[in-house]
Amino acid sequence: MYLLWLRVAAILYAAGCVAAFPAVLYNSERWRKTCVHLSGLAFFFHFVSVVEMLVVAHRWMPVGMREIESLLGFAVAGLFFLLWWLYDAISLGIFALPATFFLVFAPALGESARRFPSQRVWMSWLVVHIIALLLAYAALFLSLLASMLYLLQERRIKSKVRPGTSGWSPADWLPPLDTLERIALATLEFGFPCMTVGLLIGFVLVQQTSLGASYFLDPNILASFAMWIVYVTLLLFRRGIGLRGRKAAYVSGAALVVMMAVWAVNFFSQVHRFGPQ
Repeated sequence: MYLLWLRVAAILYAAGCVAAFPAVLYNSERWRKTCVHLSGLAFFFHFVSVVEMLVVAHRWMPVGMREIESLLGFAVAGLFFLLWWLYDAISLGIFALPATFFLVFAPALGESARRFPSQRVWMSWLVVHIIALLLAYAALFLSLLASMLYLLQERRIKSKVRPGTSGWSPADWLPPLDTLERIALATLEFGFPCMTVGLLIGFVLVQQTSLGASYFLDPNILASFAMWIVYVTLLLFRRGIGLRGRKAAYVSGAALVVMMAVWAVNFFSQVHRFGPQ
């Protein structure tokens, strides 16, 4: 029965994650309350699941990777609620709640649910996984490109250069600053769910392999989760803090360095390698 409560908790954690982003990025009080209520219910069912799991097993210490993941997720959620209660730090939810969901998701699947009916089905989900991540990286690259073009256009404007005033210039085609700013934000918001879905599908796919917990020690996997954190940080800066213009472009430039590092780490990966094996 504890598995049922854990699955309910995982669903509620996922809903809490969805509510956390508009609550923090758009400073919405309605989404804020929704996030707290959904996450609170998830934490309650998670607590029931953990207690029942240990009582049924007649022990008070976790045994096995799945039990440890569940308890670690419970600890992360508990720490988040403690900080929220003490400091009203709801913004931590965009990091803590997704981390809790990822930790709870695999144990909630159970043993039999982690098996695909055929290799063809597994390959189909693998294609979706790859497409989602490629779209995420493409969107991030376009966002960073728009930010770099913003710097170029801003420099042209400050130097009093106007299209057509001093002959043809290769940068005359640049859109206005406001347009570049909106493009950078829109592509970033498009890529974030793609990155999240890609990581989640990859998390499910690896359950059918023999890698086990060593999956999380692979450098490319660690770098991919780091890239997800970069996505969240960029969204927090742009939407939550309202960072715009030159400073936002500089932050985006730093994200470009991280993105290139993730691609470089791929050559050291034993799970993901697109070159010769």
